[in-house]
Amino acid sequence: MHGSIETMKVRRWSDAVIGVVLFVSAWLAPPGAFAAEPPPAPIHLTPGAPQASSALVAELAEKDRQLFDAVFGCKLDDLSALIADDFEFVHDKYGLTADSGAKFMDGMRQNCKAQEAGTNFRARRELVEGSMAVYVLNEYGAMQMGEHRFFALQPGRPDRLTETGKFIDLWRRIDGEWKLARVISYDHHLAE
Repeated sequence: MHGSIETMKVRRWSDAVIGVVLFVSAWLAPPGAFAAEPPPAPIHLTPGAPQASSALVAELAEKDRQLFDAVFGCKLDDLSALIADDFEFVHDKYGLTADSGAKFMDGMRQNCKAQEAGTNFRARRELVEGSMAVYVLNEYGAMQMGEHRFFALQPGRPDRLTETGKFIDLWRRIDGEWKLARVISYDHHLAE
């Protein structure tokens, strides 16, 4: 009989300790710790932008031609008309070279003056045939990517290949016109 009273006391004590532990755990637990898990969220997927139409590819190919004709021909008014005010240019050799259209145009004016003074050589750019790709960017414009070659032009000499590189141009429609907003010029390799 003595053993069973002891057993009962241990059980009561054990039950009391468990009750206190549960009470304290519940009191210290963060809000919602014992709440039911929320139902899984529905999965809503958005399809990518449509494929670029042949008309868009042709339109941006023409903008690319105009851009480099203006850059290497020092046609600064034509170039300025193609550049967005918030233009940015990042180059693998030089980093961020322009963080506004105005700064880019200032750099181009200096380059053209250096060419006129004979302290910088004239050059031309050639798009690698078949390398250009255009992708629609919904709610923004389009991305144009490709590869190109650059040549030094010196009077009385054949054009000399100086380097190759790749580009990513982001074009945005502003007031109905395509404006170049971002350029990443990368993977440049000097000609051997």
